[in-house]
Amino acid sequence: MAEDIPTGVPMTLEPLVTRVLAPNASPYTYTGTQTHVVGERDVAIVDPGPADAAHHDALLRLVAGRPVVAIVVTHHHRDHSPGAIRLRSETGAPIVGAAPFALTDEGPRADDAFDPDYAPDRVLAEGDTVGGAGWTLQAIATPGHTKNHLAFALPETRALFSGDHVMGWSTSVVSPPDGDMTDYMASLEKLLGREDRVFYPGHGQEIDRPERLVRGMLGHRRQREGQILRLLAKAPRAIPAMVEKMYVGLDPRLCGAAERSVLAHLIDLERRGMVAAAGDAWRVIA
Repeated sequence: MAEDIPTGVPMTLEPLVTRVLAPNASPYTYTGTQTHVVGERDVAIVDPGPADAAHHDALLRLVAGRPVVAIVVTHHHRDHSPGAIRLRSETGAPIVGAAPFALTDEGPRADDAFDPDYAPDRVLAEGDTVGGAGWTLQAIATPGHTKNHLAFALPETRALFSGDHVMGWSTSVVSPPDGDMTDYMASLEKLLGREDRVFYPGHGQEIDRPERLVRGMLGHRRQREGQILRLLAKAPRAIPAMVEKMYVGLDPRLCGAAERSVLAHLIDLERRGMVAAAGDAWRVIA
């Protein structure tokens, strides 16, 4: 079980992949951020995690002097990318992956804060690769959780590092304006067209039947959309009132996340001409 994974202890998932859990458990990160080290003779470090000294030292012990080809980042949240700076300083490896993103909106945040210092040496686009002895990581654009989110395929073993796009414990927070439900759903559909054997997410256990999980996630989001439309068909409602009806028994610490996800659905429905804002409330377009 994911709850039993100790922090700082390397766990071999397959010959090319080792996982180390960071000590940053929270309602938004589950047991913590999972950093994956890819390779045997030389390595890549995928999502170095928070700027935590104990996690940093655990990664250096795991690398054990082997060349680090790249520090690979799926997206710019504070639980995924800040550890890259110190690793670059000590290993000389470049930071590659997601594009930097400057968020101008000052609205409420439901997910970990953005990493203001994230500055990759090389931005990867769809299909770009980094590689080493016997391994390749190929960028797969999966926007939605963030605009710059990337997953990384390991074609040698048909594995996919799914970051926060697909997690092993919960659906992702989609928090506008950086999070986008239209993009998120399209990215899930994109993964259905692949033939990956396993997903290694940023949080939660590995996913050994990824197609089934992705189909379930799409169905879950469509159910949420249906809930919203049924509620608004009865009367215009503000988002907090919708969350109260839709998320019965929700941990109060997660209400902000739920409100942001409902907003993301409403923006998507508005684009499709199905709902409209009415002051602080939303209504169905007849």
